[in-house]
Amino acid sequence: MKKGKVVQYNKWGYIFLIPFIVVYLIFQFVPLVSTVWNSLYENYRAGLTQIGPNFVGLENFKSILANPDLWLYTKNTLIMWIIGFIPQILLSLLLGAWFTDPSLRLKAQGFFKTVIYLPNLIMASAFAMLFFTLFSVNGPINSILMQLGIVSEPFNFLQNAWSARGLVGLMNLIMWFGNTTILLMAGMLGIDPSLFEAAQVDGATSTQIFFKITLPLLRPILVYVLITSLIGGIQMFDVPQVLTNGTGDPMRSTMTLIMYLNKHLYSKNFGMGGALSVLLFIITAILSLLVYRFSNEKNA
Repeated sequence: MKKGKVVQYNKWGYIFLIPFIVVYLIFQFVPLVSTVWNSLYENYRAGLTQIGPNFVGLENFKSILANPDLWLYTKNTLIMWIIGFIPQILLSLLLGAWFTDPSLRLKAQGFFKTVIYLPNLIMASAFAMLFFTLFSVNGPINSILMQLGIVSEPFNFLQNAWSARGLVGLMNLIMWFGNTTILLMAGMLGIDPSLFEAAQVDGATSTQIFFKITLPLLRPILVYVLITSLIGGIQMFDVPQVLTNGTGDPMRSTMTLIMYLNKHLYSKNFGMGGALSVLLFIITAILSLLVYRFSNEKNA
């Protein structure tokens, strides 16, 4: 009788899984297969003439990998990710250590945690429009710099490669450091307090405790944050797209891989767009496997 009940419960479990499976097949699996299929074909529009679809095998991949633009945009993407991620992880570690240190007895912690997470809820396009207004030639940032005597004339932040990249990195820092802080705090709160108490009894300072105990035990969380942030960096699109109006200026220094992909899709070059999508999928899959591996190491 018990066996029959177990089978009956399993049936309802499978029934409840049906909506997820249907949504996955329609919105993820079918588009994925279609993308791989398109990547094997020559299929684009030259003026008003439609070329293809003609089967070309791996030629689209060879063309993409041989194109120097791919490596330029990969470099741009990584530079802007690094500019945003390094200060993000440092700031998040500092805030996490403050909020989880019982000796500091910080007041209104709930309020501050909410405030630092709020930017994560704001649309990236809205952030980009705000920064576009603030850092424009006639914007308030230039006015403040001129009044303070730091610059004698307005500085065009969006027409300088490193300042434009810096703005993209700064926006990603502001939007995501709250989420990173919450993750690191969860890892810090999971550390056995007796380890800190034993270190204090042995005369260890707060700095020594942080570097000798907290950081080593946070390694799995740090690896998870690093790899998931890198995956998000590879998919960087909305901030530089809105900030530069899709041009990647100045001199394509803020053009990312997904913006490059978007240009192929906008020009109806589905073969090259599919090949680039497959390459990005492979990179993301490898990074996801790394996350899975380090997660297993944590649980082992």
